[in-house]
Amino acid sequence: MNLLSVENLSKSYGLKVLFNNISFGVATNEKVALVAANGSGKTSLLNIITGSDVGSTGRVTFNNNSTVAYVSQQPDYTAFETIKDVVYNPVTPIVKAIKEYEVALELYSTVGDEASEKRYENAQAMMDTLDAWTYEEQVQMTLNKLNLLNIDMPIKTLSGGQVKRLALALALAQKPNLLILDEPTNHLDIEMIEWLENYLMTLNCALLIVTHDRYFLDRVCNVIIELADNKLYSYKGNYSYFVEKKAEREAMQSAEIDKARNTYFRELEWVRRMPKARTTKSKSRLDAFDDIKAVALSRKKEQELTILSHMSRMGSKIMEITDLQKAFGVKKIINNFTHTFTRGEKLGIIGANGTGKSTFLNMIMDMEKQDAGTIVHGETIVYGYYEQKGLQLKEDKRAIEVVKDVAEYITQPDGSTLTAASLMNKFLFPPDLQHNFVSKLSGGEQRRLYMLSVLMKNPNFLILDEPTNDLDIQTLSTLENFLVDYSGCCIVVTHDRYFMDRLVDQLLVFKGNGEVELFPGNYTQYREYLEIQEEIEKYETNKNKKEGNLQTTTAGAKSKISFKEKQELDQLELDLEALELHKKQLEHEIAQGDLSAELLTKKSKEFQTTTYSLETKTVRWLELSELL
Repeated sequence: MNLLSVENLSKSYGLKVLFNNISFGVATNEKVALVAANGSGKTSLLNIITGSDVGSTGRVTFNNNSTVAYVSQQPDYTAFETIKDVVYNPVTPIVKAIKEYEVALELYSTVGDEASEKRYENAQAMMDTLDAWTYEEQVQMTLNKLNLLNIDMPIKTLSGGQVKRLALALALAQKPNLLILDEPTNHLDIEMIEWLENYLMTLNCALLIVTHDRYFLDRVCNVIIELADNKLYSYKGNYSYFVEKKAEREAMQSAEIDKARNTYFRELEWVRRMPKARTTKSKSRLDAFDDIKAVALSRKKEQELTILSHMSRMGSKIMEITDLQKAFGVKKIINNFTHTFTRGEKLGIIGANGTGKSTFLNMIMDMEKQDAGTIVHGETIVYGYYEQKGLQLKEDKRAIEVVKDVAEYITQPDGSTLTAASLMNKFLFPPDLQHNFVSKLSGGEQRRLYMLSVLMKNPNFLILDEPTNDLDIQTLSTLENFLVDYSGCCIVVTHDRYFMDRLVDQLLVFKGNGEVELFPGNYTQYREYLEIQEEIEKYETNKNKKEGNLQTTTAGAKSKISFKEKQELDQLELDLEALELHKKQLEHEIAQGDLSAELLTKKSKEFQTTTYSLETKTVRWLELSELL
């Protein structure tokens, strides 16, 4: 049963067609992701569905049993003073029902006539229907999970991440059977994204999501709908399935167009030499020719993003950080951190929101003063700083003016020059878009323009603070490929785990309270390391429990196994658990691929010994278990 149905929907802005005659539905408990390039109309489609815009043609209908909650890309709560005011905003159906129940109860208690009794009964029924009795408790529980502990916090003090978490908490507390999310992972730290990911995976609710987070798409969604060429394509599977089937569809379409083109040229030759006297047979062939022509000429020239950057020369000295310290009052940001950057180093930074990641970047760029320690920059280093806040420009500034403010032209690696207009075209800004006001660009287009203005300076050290926000998957992939091949240094702060995994070779982990840890590996490797550490901690806890049980084992138990063999069996259980953990840790170390030849030989031998010991002890444990 569809909770949402979109039928023959079209939307245009002047001559620009966003989508034409598209139809789809979202069924009960279906988890649907909408993917498309920036500017294709994803947010416009959600605005039509949620009622803040209207389509040019077509209709959107919800099932009578649908209860819908929507989290926009940039929730706006500026009209409210505190989180509490937002939570009890009477606009939401549940809060309306609670307010009505309170009024009806008061009226029934004081008046007690038939009309007030009827109103009170209706209010109770609505509270039952919306399951509103535990709303306050549900909101508080969700806010706590999302680290918004103080409901009296002023709205003006909230960060972008806190505003997004507040919107998510309110939506989840409404217990909808259809949840619509526009870029829910933007401004959230990785810990919050993984919590939301796990929560939505098990949520008994239908989802319609717009997101560029590929791990999120892969793990949460079971249907992908793609908006491309003003049409909609549907794939029943997760993101990995979508990538595979999309490639197959495009290959098949390309083959059909090539076949139609061959037929078209043959038929075109026949049409040109055909006599004027047209028979019925030739008339039908002419009609078929028109159809073939439409297919043959349907191939659109796909414009791909091209990133050009002629990196400035880099000397041997990059950047040296020594005993860096920073605090805001009693809150420590970084404490005695030392690091020397090497040529080509790509460093990822992770940590919860508010732990000081952006402050650290600002200190590197001399936009924030450290309390102690030194940051020494190499003389040849040219920084390109992409700030999280993005473009801060006047609304009447045109896109091409932003680029020309940096440079009228740039020099390419081969020595030739490229004008600002030509460069913008390679960055997917055609002439009509170049002269648009910045305020009229989509979020993704503004981000792409900002990235272009940073790269135009030909930096040899890139500092990127949340570069993935609002970018479509195609642009993300191109940016990843550019950065993987980039020979300069790079520091990147991002919540996009796939982006981080592809790019970085080590992580700087901000743990809070000034503690910063350098980890040699990408994000997935760091997660595996944490899981191993958790298993070791569990093992140590179980070991202590079992050792306590060994001391209290009585010799009087009636069994085929002797007391000494029982002790051996208990010890074998401890040994096997330790050997399994040790084997897993050795596998992890060997798989890193960064061990020296000598150390790799040593670890390989240790792995063989551990495996043999594990097999031997397992056989003995089975023998004793049968006796017991």
